Amino acid sequence: MRIARYTTGDDPAYGIVQGDPGSEVITPLAGDPLYIGFKPSGEGPVMLADARLLAPVIPRSKVVAIGKNYAEHAREMGGEAPKEPLMFFKPNTSVVGPFDPVVLPAGSDEISYEGELAVVIRTITKGVKAENAAECIYGYTIANDVTARDWQRSDGQWARAKGFDTSCPLGPWIETELDTADLSILTTVDGEVKQNGTTADMIHGIAKIIEYASAAFTLLPGDVILTGTPAGVGRVDAGQQVTVEIEGIGSLTNTFVRR
Repeated sequence: MRIARYTTGDDPAYGIVQGDPGSEVITPLAGDPLYIGFKPSGEGPVMLADARLLAPVIPRSKVVAIGKNYAEHAREMGGEAPKEPLMFFKPNTSVVGPFDPVVLPAGSDEISYEGELAVVIRTITKGVKAENAAECIYGYTIANDVTARDWQRSDGQWARAKGFDTSCPLGPWIETELDTADLSILTTVDGEVKQNGTTADMIHGIAKIIEYASAAFTLLPGDVILTGTPAGVGRVDAGQQVTVEIEGIGSLTNTFVRR
């Protein structure tokens, strides 16, 4: 099931997206299904083409991201992958949606894209074992873990480099039923393929990541986990368009701008 957050010019709404590409229809829901379940609003269907998709979830508290979770990406960054998941946070103010602009921050001259599979948490999650992690998952979406590489090198920690406003595009919707064992991840910049990987190459799987993260801090409904990026990350400049496509979900496109 594909759950979208969208607007037709009024307040944001939620709906179920159905249909083939190019003719998708949204069935409106009464509210956020993460909290009230899948209750139809009774309103008529909305053509997806007539709606503007928003970030499918605004994390209640945090985005938890995993660094260097693909061996080839760790090597291209100049090191080996860590033995345990390398975690960092992106604030919920970094989240934007499909086709929203990513604003290159003043003071940074080296911005990179990182296409990733994202996990949306369903329940209050603390101290969960890997074998029970699936019970805590609401669904999956696509993320671009946008990074200021020069700040990442200079700061000694990643808060500014990974957490600036608009640095976490999410979308286009949440897919609630998905086998994530071997999904293709394809990132293009202005149509040119830059990343071509698969989730099968993750070092730490989703269940282990949830166990590891929830051992340290409580995950709340709507929190998002970014699971790492394949090799092929690179620089993106103002005016360029980045699309991340993940098999079974769809694609997430954003244009980068300088203001």
